[in-house]
Amino acid sequence: MTRRHLPTLSAMQCFESAARHLSFTRAAEELNLTQSAVSKQVAQLEAILEHPLFRRVRRRLQLTTEGMLYLADVRQVLNQVEASTRYMQAYGGENEVLNLSTLPTFGARWLMPRLNGFRFQHPGIVLNISNRAEPIDLDQANIDVAFFFGQGVWPKAECIALREERLIPVCAPGLLTQAPLQQPDDLLRHVLLQMASRPEQWHDWFRTQGLYSEHSYYGPRFDSFEMVISAARAGCGLALVPDFLVQEELDEGKLVIPWDAPMTGTGSYYMAIPEHKFELEKIRALREWIRERC
Repeated sequence: MTRRHLPTLSAMQCFESAARHLSFTRAAEELNLTQSAVSKQVAQLEAILEHPLFRRVRRRLQLTTEGMLYLADVRQVLNQVEASTRYMQAYGGENEVLNLSTLPTFGARWLMPRLNGFRFQHPGIVLNISNRAEPIDLDQANIDVAFFFGQGVWPKAECIALREERLIPVCAPGLLTQAPLQQPDDLLRHVLLQMASRPEQWHDWFRTQGLYSEHSYYGPRFDSFEMVISAARAGCGLALVPDFLVQEELDEGKLVIPWDAPMTGTGSYYMAIPEHKFELEKIRALREWIRERC
């Protein structure tokens, strides 16, 4: 399919609005068009796709199976166009955009407090922060600085060490009253909350205690430390987490350390900066700001 045979953004907007309202009339009102114009745009879209997107049932619109599948992609396209447009509107001029990506829990609990005040010191820089747990191509994703956990290696990027990691077991205070711990293997009587991206974590901790058990791999799995910590606070089981991420809960007594045996993590936390952007003024400003607060 050549580009001249691709649907227009206007047609996709009409389809998305009509699908959201299940009404050509309400879509027309939202887009400030006539009802016939919206209907015509959707008809042209269906002709290009060679599939019906709507069917009429008792004078009401319903999405077809093809329509529901296409709607998800159309919304993604429209959201990307809107985000790119907003980015270009903010680019240059008095403000410069600095795109950051971070691990979710690390970003919320470590990075955010350290960014406090940056805006007042650098009013010409606008921070745009997103959560990304998986490695990405920084240039392709238009990321200026990525905060990550690992060995300090990122393709085509310079990495700056921020802090090491120390893992500790934690749980809700009430959990210990149900079954007090006398030795490390007593932890195996409890539910072990697992971090999906680190399936060996509990196994490695028990190994440092001279213990081995297949039970160390069992337990509900979560895709972020934030969820693991929340589950531990709710009394769902024992969590093995970086100590600096739960310092507030420990200070407030919402979590306790059932067995005081910290384990050094397998990596450290870094910020990665594309090599060709390292000396940009806006990145130098953030780099120095973070370094001062490590």
